[in-house]
Amino acid sequence: MPKTENRIEEKVKPFRLVKYFTVTSLVFVFLGTIVLSILNTHWARAMLRQNSEDYALLIVENLNHQVFLQFVLPIALKYGQIQLRNKEQYDRLDQVVRNTLHSFNVETVNIYDIDNTISYSFNPELVGRGSMGGTGYRKALGGERVSRQIQQGNFVEILLGIPRESRMITFAPLRAEKLPSLISGPILGVVEIVQDLSEEYKTIFRYQILVICTSALVMLVLFIFLVFVVRRGERIIEARALERMRLKEQLSRAEHLSSLGEMAAAISHEIRNPLGIIRSSSELLKKKISAVDPSNPVPDIIIEESSRLNSIITDFLNFARPRTPALIPCNVEDVVEKNLTFLSTQREMGKYRFHKEFHGDLPEISADSAMLYQAFLNILINAIQAMPDGGRITIKTGINHQSVEVSFEDEGGGIPNELLERIWNPFFTTKEKGTGLGLGIVKKIIEMHGGRIAIQNRPEGGSYVMITLPIESGG
Repeated sequence: MPKTENRIEEKVKPFRLVKYFTVTSLVFVFLGTIVLSILNTHWARAMLRQNSEDYALLIVENLNHQVFLQFVLPIALKYGQIQLRNKEQYDRLDQVVRNTLHSFNVETVNIYDIDNTISYSFNPELVGRGSMGGTGYRKALGGERVSRQIQQGNFVEILLGIPRESRMITFAPLRAEKLPSLISGPILGVVEIVQDLSEEYKTIFRYQILVICTSALVMLVLFIFLVFVVRRGERIIEARALERMRLKEQLSRAEHLSSLGEMAAAISHEIRNPLGIIRSSSELLKKKISAVDPSNPVPDIIIEESSRLNSIITDFLNFARPRTPALIPCNVEDVVEKNLTFLSTQREMGKYRFHKEFHGDLPEISADSAMLYQAFLNILINAIQAMPDGGRITIKTGINHQSVEVSFEDEGGGIPNELLERIWNPFFTTKEKGTGLGLGIVKKIIEMHGGRIAIQNRPEGGSYVMITLPIESGG
């Protein structure tokens, strides 16, 4: 797999894992909340059914007692027999039933005689009808209390628990009571109680919807919070991944440069010995040829090229195996003065002007003056090479907090913006002749002294180099 794909996979996998975990957790939590809501609703409906049955039986017992005491006994004593076809008797029973049930949630009451005929009902049209009790009547006539629930509505309404109509129908025996013990006597008939539970079921459904909506709102808030946390985590993971990639690249680059430096150092040492012989031999050859043919340029060319090759080898060695600075008290302005004195002795320096803006009272720093001399000289030579037709080079010194600053400005063409970040790379150069190690060596020297170096283009043209060196120590 290509390196780029490895990097992308390394960067994306943690994000996918976190997002997958977050979304999955929310889905499971939400589904769990819905399941709990459904179970709670089921339990609530079961409790409603049980309570309705108990409620109906309580009503039956109370009604049985009141009917016997306030209707059966008085009518039997007064008329000798019970005949509900008698309007006075029927009205008295109706009054007793309604007075007994006026505070109870009862929709319909039907009282059957032992022949399965409705003798009394809240609905007068049902009075006198026979064989309407069904199984519930027969079980009640045998002394058993029976309750059943009837729901009306379509499949979805029944499934959601919101039927259009829901009724609890209870059949119970209507007994005579033996005074004064009130022990149940013989069965006189059957009482049917019908309760309308539609509103209760709708209340439970509204409660269920409220629970689900509340859960959804809580999940939404939690989701927003988790998204915020995940995005923050993604940024942290991404930053760490990028930092890890950058460190790996730096390590790889350092290992590559280390290997290359070791190889260059070994080769340079092997070249330097024969190169010294070539130079000394060419100088001897020049003396002999000058006596015979003074205008012959060959010895000079050999000496010049061998000197240039020796300079290149020296750069390789300085970059590959930089020596440890010998730190002693040092004045930066004195080092710059030595650089300018050296350059002023060169014949081609006549077209260059060096402008100094020294602080004049700089504190000494702990540094290796020879290494700083080499670094400053490389910068000045670069500035000179950037102005082949001559120009002005400005050197400034100053103090910034606990550091000494040295800056170099030239009036050349500057550095293309797309190359500014590459100028520190070893062997990178824009010159036809050059190793590309000059700025790399300068940076190493400054960093070995605990300092920093930065290069940028001047708005008015040319380059600006700023060097910062600590006053306290160079390590």
